[in-house]
Amino acid sequence: MSRDATLPAGWSYVIGLEVHVQLLTRTKAFCGCSTDFGAAPNAHTCPVCLALPGALPVLNREAVELAVRAALALGATVHETSVFARKNYFYPDLPKGYQISQFARPLATGGAIDLPDGPRIGITRLHMEEDAGKSVHDKYAGATAIDLNRAGVPLAEIVSEPDLRTPADAGAYLRALKQVLEYTGVSDCSMEEGSLRGDANVSVRREGETGFRTKTEVKNMNSFSGVERAIEAEARRQVAAYEAGAAVEQQTMLWDAARGEVRPARAKEGSHDYRYFPEPDLPPLVVTAADRARIAAALPELPAARRARFVREWGVGTRDAEVLCADRLVADYYEAVARAGGNGKAAANWVTGEVLAHLNATGTSIAAYPVTPQRLADLIALVGAGTVSASAGKQVLVRMLESGDAPAVIAEREGLVQVQDDSQLVRWIDEVLAEHPAEAARFLGGERKLQGVLVGFVMKKSKGSADPRKLNQLLGERAGG
Repeated sequence: MSRDATLPAGWSYVIGLEVHVQLLTRTKAFCGCSTDFGAAPNAHTCPVCLALPGALPVLNREAVELAVRAALALGATVHETSVFARKNYFYPDLPKGYQISQFARPLATGGAIDLPDGPRIGITRLHMEEDAGKSVHDKYAGATAIDLNRAGVPLAEIVSEPDLRTPADAGAYLRALKQVLEYTGVSDCSMEEGSLRGDANVSVRREGETGFRTKTEVKNMNSFSGVERAIEAEARRQVAAYEAGAAVEQQTMLWDAARGEVRPARAKEGSHDYRYFPEPDLPPLVVTAADRARIAAALPELPAARRARFVREWGVGTRDAEVLCADRLVADYYEAVARAGGNGKAAANWVTGEVLAHLNATGTSIAAYPVTPQRLADLIALVGAGTVSASAGKQVLVRMLESGDAPAVIAEREGLVQVQDDSQLVRWIDEVLAEHPAEAARFLGGERKLQGVLVGFVMKKSKGSADPRKLNQLLGERAGG
């Protein structure tokens, strides 16, 4: 089923997202245990995150700074005083029997994400909390093991308003949010490692309705495309229920990506079920005006502003700006190339083309790309000056990736310097005309559409070194044009 398929006629989506983001700290929210991913089970634990009697939580200042940074980058209002609370529920991997979170007085409220070429999606709140551990189910042994390495890892939960109206918009919102969090260094946003997790609140209503019907919460989605597919599947399930005269229950649904369907997990809890009350072992969190101003002043240029500046300053198209700014490190690399060579459009063509193609093919990041911005700018200059052709330039780049040599050295060594000498070009033209007499006769007889074919033959004979502009000029003169 296409993720862009619409609902049956007369129905529309109402979607809100709850995104849990692991804050990029070295230690957990309330203790000194490491947050490094991939350690042996239960290696990163202590009396605090194991909830042993008498162990008291101490708030991680670094986590607070990152959460405030995220809130300010999203345009939210960071409140001077917020309060941690105990959110009571039972999970085998929740050692205390409650989660330290924020509820009635969160860290921040408001803010928004502007979707590229789309609507503005409001943000309800951003609050801090700790993560639970992980249950590992062994179906062969018929047992469940508990790994508490994640217990106490610091999270920011970002809750959107129910402003999303299509699954595609939900995916776009998540991508835009991920960019902001990565640009600001708040999180690495690795969905594979659990650093970014999204739950979708989904309901449907008849077109023209303004109220809200019963919503469900969909979990277990591990990719942006999975979020979009799960939302569509759940919305279609709800529509089918309503059209059959049945009710939709408020419950938590699990997404089964293999089957492309959702299934109920449990009744959805309300806030009263969690029996929130202020955490007695933590005082209220105070973020002063001076703290907010200091953190705001240190924010980097955000993705939307950078996209607009690339269009304005470097003359790139809107679509190229989106591609270049999707990854902060790619945007940094591109801008270094553009500044080194002074040609923003040419730099954009090479980075969005050859550079990203190499990264996608090799599965590597721009941080590991072996060609420096200055070297790529030098190559672009060679092509711009006509020293090497565009096709030869691509060959030079391949050799640069292999050897690390300068582009001018490679072009000279490989015989890829563009030949502009008329006498040599004429010799190649004569040889091609002699080797292809039928095409030559038709061309010289006035069939000018064959000029491109003959240019191709000469380029092949010259191993790409002939100047195609001069070739076209000389062939045109030969045909009397």
